[in-house]
Amino acid sequence: MDRSRPLTLLLAGALAVGGLTALAPTAHAADSELARNGGFEAGLDGWSCTAGSGAAVTTPVRSGTRALQATPAGGDNAKCSQTVTVRPNATYTLSGWVRGSYVYLGVTGTGTTDGYDWTQSAPDWQKLTKTFTTGASTTSVTIYTHGWYGTPAYQADDLSLLGPGGDPVQIPAAPTGLTAGTPTATSVPLSWPAVAGATSYKVYRDGSPVGTATGTSYTATGLSPSTAYSFQVSAVNSAGESAKSAAVTATTAAKGGEGSGELPARALVGYLHASFANGSGYTRMADVPDSWDVINLAFGEPTSVTSGDIRFGLCPATECPGVESPAEFKAAIKAKQAAGKKVLISIGGQNGQVQLTTPAARDTFVSSVSKIIDEYGLDGLDIDFEGHSLSLQTGDTDFRNPTTPVVVHLIQAIKTLKAKYGSKFVLTMAPETFFVQLGYQFYGSGPWGGQDPRAGAYLPVIHALRDDLTLLHVQDYNSGPIMGLDNQYHSMGGADFHIAMTDMLLTGFPVAGNAERFFPGLRPDQVAIGLPASTQAGNGHTSPAEVNKALDCLTKKRNCGSYQTHGTWSSLRGLMTWSINWDRFNNWEFSRNFDAYTWN
Repeated sequence: MDRSRPLTLLLAGALAVGGLTALAPTAHAADSELARNGGFEAGLDGWSCTAGSGAAVTTPVRSGTRALQATPAGGDNAKCSQTVTVRPNATYTLSGWVRGSYVYLGVTGTGTTDGYDWTQSAPDWQKLTKTFTTGASTTSVTIYTHGWYGTPAYQADDLSLLGPGGDPVQIPAAPTGLTAGTPTATSVPLSWPAVAGATSYKVYRDGSPVGTATGTSYTATGLSPSTAYSFQVSAVNSAGESAKSAAVTATTAAKGGEGSGELPARALVGYLHASFANGSGYTRMADVPDSWDVINLAFGEPTSVTSGDIRFGLCPATECPGVESPAEFKAAIKAKQAAGKKVLISIGGQNGQVQLTTPAARDTFVSSVSKIIDEYGLDGLDIDFEGHSLSLQTGDTDFRNPTTPVVVHLIQAIKTLKAKYGSKFVLTMAPETFFVQLGYQFYGSGPWGGQDPRAGAYLPVIHALRDDLTLLHVQDYNSGPIMGLDNQYHSMGGADFHIAMTDMLLTGFPVAGNAERFFPGLRPDQVAIGLPASTQAGNGHTSPAEVNKALDCLTKKRNCGSYQTHGTWSSLRGLMTWSINWDRFNNWEFSRNFDAYTWN
């Protein structure tokens, strides 16, 4: 979308309000410095930056040894803020030094007139100043700095707020009531009651800090199976950090085996053409090599688009010569499971449009899918809704609170299945990039209508089920160019596309450019990269060498090319491919390359 018009209007508005504020008079002797860590010598202590956009850097700096550097990305303008205690009916002077293009320094929550100072271009350090008066009941304000969409990083240093000090903020009390939920082999969910005056919480594992939470829950991930861990939590606000809570100990579950929802640390996922034939040839379940850790049976399809009644049967012998009998097929599934493999029913596919438009269709979906799982003794469910299965209604603009029936009913149906089968239930999804990463730019029909209502339509499903989701493997094929977090378009077929698309899933992104609606990144163990197994399997085939480059970049930060990832994810789960049949047709090139790759 063209952002030039909103930018022009904003700048014009800024000038109409009075343009740059004149330098404020010298503070009175009674005034105090209220900004905490305004020189960023203590890193980002006291400051909060949207979407992880800020960092304390050692160059360039105006004074001292550090300064703030914040980088706008997509719909995020790299806003870094701090809430400060003030007095009612008092005058304050906010000032600071900045470098960059379209940099703002401002204040909100004054109770009178909020405002900002800004510079269009500051190739070297330039001072910005804003004077304001608080309202009759104002006891705190938020000071901030931010850049603008699509501009390079900006720097800020020596930020100051001078004026009468408010009542001092007290360090919050230590949290009590820390509890650990049911662990998996690699994670432990934690929760605790809120602490008065706390703005965030620090989580400690075995005495070392491992994360920060703004709410009262946190899931510790990346843990080892069958291992005891000790956790504590502290409360934090602008005055400092409390003492740690009493410790709670939790032991992770054993590594997954037969019947467990856990997957191996590196998993290879493939679709098996079980119900139909095509040019790849039929592959019997018993003939699937041990390389494959998750086998998705393609496909369970509805009796009609809106019925919710899903049916699955083996390919007819007239269509698939050599197809096994149902008894042989079920016995082969049990043999795979005994070897630690997972076998799932995949619902949808290119031809299986599923729209759960009514509660009745939702309930039929649950009962019919359960029947398939029970009949074949399967480990779980793969959602491969394509085409027009998921589409957002006009006005459904917040992925966190969807209102479209086909989306709401799908979420409810999957939660019901998960509750029925318990923690061992394996849930995977295989959306196309159009339904996920395109949501960085467009979501549904948009705030004014006119967009494709399918854009980003998987995001509310993924978000609502993220705690139940075993694995997401977006199809990085049959895709048009997609904008990455670097605001550049990336095209399928090479390592760059997989790096950029996977980085979006692991980092998270503002949906439709709205920083207030940020889609949080998934855990790396929940993510695999989806690719076609051969040139015949789908558009966007990627050579083994390019696949390895993508894995090198994402797990080791090597061979990244021009795209810079936002992290290094050594526990990325693995790869998915369409399909096992096409890989066999291509002399097992895809799976052999996966087996040979050195992850560490």
